[in-house]
Amino acid sequence: MAALRLDLSVALRTFRLQLALETERETVAIVGPSGAGKSTVLRAVAGLVGAAGTVEVNGHDWSSLPPERRSVGFVFQDYALFPHLSVRGNVAFAGPPGDVLERLGIEHLAHARPRELSGGERQRVALARALARQPDVLLLDEPLAALDPHTRDAVRVELRATLRELGLPTLVVTHDFVDAAALAERVGVLVDGRIVQMGRADELIASPATPFVARFAGGNVLHGRARRLGTLTSVELSDRTVVTSTDEAQGVVAAIVYPWEVTLARALPADSAQNHVRAVVSSVVPVANRVRVTVGAVTAEVTAESAQRLQIKEGEVLVATWKATATRLVSL
Repeated sequence: MAALRLDLSVALRTFRLQLALETERETVAIVGPSGAGKSTVLRAVAGLVGAAGTVEVNGHDWSSLPPERRSVGFVFQDYALFPHLSVRGNVAFAGPPGDVLERLGIEHLAHARPRELSGGERQRVALARALARQPDVLLLDEPLAALDPHTRDAVRVELRATLRELGLPTLVVTHDFVDAAALAERVGVLVDGRIVQMGRADELIASPATPFVARFAGGNVLHGRARRLGTLTSVELSDRTVVTSTDEAQGVVAAIVYPWEVTLARALPADSAQNHVRAVVSSVVPVANRVRVTVGAVTAEVTAESAQRLQIKEGEVLVATWKATATRLVSL
């Protein structure tokens, strides 16, 4: 018996959310573009929006229960803390704090007000309040979106450890694939109210079901026409560039390559790689200890050391290179 079983139908503005999902005591991330229906899934489980179908938790049917009778811990995107209450007061509003403040490392903040807290501390208070209800299901709506990048990295690690320790059926809504991959055992990609692919993050990267899934996971998506040539497939892009893949395909396809598979050089390299794109650098963006460099239609992710060694600058010409085995093909 699944810990959480959903079979939901909710009419939204321009489409209908249709979701069937079973989870054990694990974290499942629901990702996708804005307006896809992600937050509606959480609100339907909590009973905050009318939904046809079934919400079943540990074998008990919640479908006709009002929100106050559903054993749900809900962390809202903006945390929704009461500004006039202390940390302890915010947590106690949901239930006896018990040891939850100590468990989340915020016991020393018990008498502070939300305005006195950092973003990461507010996030932990919101989670503590959700856990004070001793919920059967945990719902997190964009739990890291309000944090700055430096805080986000640290809190992501802490939240992942906490979710593993809790062992509750948990749904996390996010628009960030990195957050989803770090927090969840499985990731479901929701587009226009329907799950287009569900699996581990590495499965979505290795075998994306659609170009959108690949793009959402960070891949470069190049459209072209494929034809098989011996052991390789040749894909001619719209600008007449030809790339090759070991995947089999015919006709119109999306050729997918991930930035970490791409290397950069000033001249055509003398190696076994089959794919080369020579183009102008349009963007150079540092990200932590990496640098994302866009060359023509291809974005590469290289180390800061490599970027410094090549002295990469916008407006100059570089060669982006990757292997045929790194090119995934999705038929359109």
